[in-house]
Amino acid sequence: MRQVSRALTAALAVVALATVAPGPAHAQPAAEPIPGAPVGAFEERLPEGWRFEAGKLVWTSPEPVGTGGALVEFRSGERSLGVPEPSDDHRTFRLALDRAKVGPVSDLRVVAGSRRLDAVGADRAPGQQRAQDPPTLQAPLPANPVDPGAAGKYRTTSGEYTLKSVKLPGYAEPVEMRATVVGPTDAPGKRPLALFLHGRHSTCYEPGKHSAGMEWPCKTGKKEIPSYRGYLHDQKRLASQGYVTVSISANGINAQDGRTADQGAQARSSLVRRHLARWAEWGTKPAKAPEAVRATEPADLSKVLLVGHSRGGEGVNRAALDSVSPPPPAEDGYRGPVSWRIRGTILIGPTIFGQNPTPDVPSMTILPGCDGDVSDLQGQIYVDGTRGIGRGTALHSSVYMIGANHNFFNTEWTPGQAEAPAADDVWDDESPVCSEGAKTRLSAKQQQTAGTTYIAAAARLFLAGDDRVRPLLDGSGLRAPSADPARVLSHAVGGNRTPAIRPDTPLTVTNGRVCRQVTTSADRACRPSTDPGASPHFAAWIPVDDEQGRSAITARWAKAGIPVRLTPKRAFSLAGSDALALRVIVPPNTRNTRLDIALTDTSGKRVKLGQVTVDGLPGSETTTAHWAREVRVPLKAAAAAGVDLKRTKSVELIPRTGSGELWLMDAWGWRPGTPAVRPVELPRVDIGTLTVKEGDSGTRTYQLPVRATGKGTGVIKLAVLDPKTYKSTVRTVTVKTGSPVNISVTVKANSRYDEDLNHMIAAKAVRGTAVGGAFGGVLVKNDDPMPTITVTPVADAVAEGQKLAWKVSLSEPADTTIETPFTFLPVQEGTELSTKDIDPKWLSEQFGLSADPERPLSTDSPYLWAFVPEGETGTEVSVPTIADTVTEPKESVRMQMYVLKGGELTEGPLVTGKVTEAARR
Repeated sequence: MRQVSRALTAALAVVALATVAPGPAHAQPAAEPIPGAPVGAFEERLPEGWRFEAGKLVWTSPEPVGTGGALVEFRSGERSLGVPEPSDDHRTFRLALDRAKVGPVSDLRVVAGSRRLDAVGADRAPGQQRAQDPPTLQAPLPANPVDPGAAGKYRTTSGEYTLKSVKLPGYAEPVEMRATVVGPTDAPGKRPLALFLHGRHSTCYEPGKHSAGMEWPCKTGKKEIPSYRGYLHDQKRLASQGYVTVSISANGINAQDGRTADQGAQARSSLVRRHLARWAEWGTKPAKAPEAVRATEPADLSKVLLVGHSRGGEGVNRAALDSVSPPPPAEDGYRGPVSWRIRGTILIGPTIFGQNPTPDVPSMTILPGCDGDVSDLQGQIYVDGTRGIGRGTALHSSVYMIGANHNFFNTEWTPGQAEAPAADDVWDDESPVCSEGAKTRLSAKQQQTAGTTYIAAAARLFLAGDDRVRPLLDGSGLRAPSADPARVLSHAVGGNRTPAIRPDTPLTVTNGRVCRQVTTSADRACRPSTDPGASPHFAAWIPVDDEQGRSAITARWAKAGIPVRLTPKRAFSLAGSDALALRVIVPPNTRNTRLDIALTDTSGKRVKLGQVTVDGLPGSETTTAHWAREVRVPLKAAAAAGVDLKRTKSVELIPRTGSGELWLMDAWGWRPGTPAVRPVELPRVDIGTLTVKEGDSGTRTYQLPVRATGKGTGVIKLAVLDPKTYKSTVRTVTVKTGSPVNISVTVKANSRYDEDLNHMIAAKAVRGTAVGGAFGGVLVKNDDPMPTITVTPVADAVAEGQKLAWKVSLSEPADTTIETPFTFLPVQEGTELSTKDIDPKWLSEQFGLSADPERPLSTDSPYLWAFVPEGETGTEVSVPTIADTVTEPKESVRMQMYVLKGGELTEGPLVTGKVTEAARR
């Protein structure tokens, strides 16, 4: 899978530990461009669109890159180089980077989610053809007896409120408190409250122009983009059904979250809870409420549903977590009481960078099958990541909406409906699944109607407790006719399920294998290798390339009838369950993978329960369609055969199709119903940051500030990133009430110059723990002076065909590569060397320049880079000339050396060279 979730790595460590004043990412000062496209010591030229300037790796897109939820990331092959800083117009991206760490420049890539930005179709393997045949849609699922998408009986009213802006920790500019309210006017009593939070989108636009940007506050002549009004269609439907709804604005966070460790999750949580606190206050003092709030029925704050889109999804997940397990006051923007109860969350195309879902609050996650922004569909982790963390009774539903994109759920992000410039985020205009006109692609109106229907379904289940709509969300295979013609599929964990098979627990597999969802090892990987597309289940955890404890089961067969047998170390019970439910992935576009399912108990009794059929989703190499279908087989036959379901030993999947491939996520004992859920405060962990000086000698060990609050005992994973190798080590740690969480980083000090080193640490809940601030670490500040750089001639007077050369020397070795650029200047006397006097291959490799038309070397202002490798004290920089038959006067070259330190250039010495004609025969 192409994984978004390496999206932070070393660069996020820099973000997490930066000590600069906070502010909008787009407002950070951009490096002054150095003319030319130097390649320096590389043996091949940088790909088109790439360059180095002032110590930064830079990529420029021909068109603006969208400002959505996914992180734009530079990679070298599969290795992350970090998250670059965008320009105001989101076309140019800069990442401070030592060139020695880039690797082969042919492997450079720009990725957002699973989408590659710097080369159309570059993710296809050599010789792989784009799938042109349109996939066949399955027949519609049977209709659910209750359709939650139908309009309700209540009259509605709409209005807006604007309150005083608020200061949030880590944000330079105050954030707006603005919202649109839609609610019923004739519904009895207090009504449940649904709060909507939009995602990361451009914040400001200039009327009449086709551009939008990220700034806050908006500059004179520009207007705010009203993203918060984009869910009015959802709000009106819910209001007609008796819910009070409020959609809040978060432009001030969107424009400033690029310099925060969590990409704004905590700030969004703070903003949500500040609005809820105001609603709680207005409930007790209605006269103080804004007119828009007074116009609707009073809200019942004991029944709150949070709806978040894109990064708004991660924000409302954090708000649910923070409402149960409060965050540290210093990092939160809200310090008042929790006067509400979150009954459920709805997450639409969400991000989940930290991979820490709230386990004991029910959730529904909508995965848009044609999401061109959060294209790895990492929101699947809101389902998979809850297993084993909390009590397990909260239902966590994944809803896969075939043909839906990322943006169209919000009308203000939809062309033809939006006030400001908007775009279709689907970027592959040749996709047989997602391109405009594909029969599997939904129109904006169809997508919005389907979204409204499933939002209403979750509201009805989570707030009203109506179990009749559960089959739409829990993998029971029914549809809501109001969502037609959309094809919407679901599966779930939690609820009335009991664990049967979990691949990340001790397990023996026959005729298959346990595989790792995230690994760089081809032998251990689950990653689909023979089929196009990726899997939402395998989204990587920042900053880990090889994560133990996240596994699936994979099997491939070329002959029917050979059983894939799964035997856990301990027997498990299916007593009280009606069916065995399995979440099974098969390759996209495949049909009728038939599997017989059998059970064996500890006494050896075996029974065949029945047969299931699994179909793949419509997919192509640019979709993320390796998604698990939930299938169930009744357990009646086991009781009739005398199999002891209390002591089940193994499960068999017996292929009845001649050949095929599958991945099993898990298996559960299932019965209908939705159990009551009461969230319990778990011990909470928040990773802090520490900034230290390196020192001149010895070894120092630093304890990272880790805040452990709450009560109880739990287990977390900790990943520590080595800032030199970019490799992570992962260990598990037990969190106990009253006991410190010891995380240490050892720093070796010396007196040699180095770059600042960031030891990034990420935390992830494993069992019985809430992780809030998931990213932190130790920033080791260099405190040694940069070596003095001198340049001496090696051969500064040569004949044609020889090489001009100079020695670049350091006064002492450094612990990082020292980069020194030289720029060509016009000569003050005589004739300047021209492009025809230089080796053409060298000219092309170094600068991407051609010798034609002939011109002085300084015309294009190219930069020639010298690199002194780590631990060495010198290197040579040279200009190879060629001999010709033209009689010429003496020629010369003049270069200005610059010293590059901390991304800043200062002038060094001037060097000159002379070239005379070669001796003629």
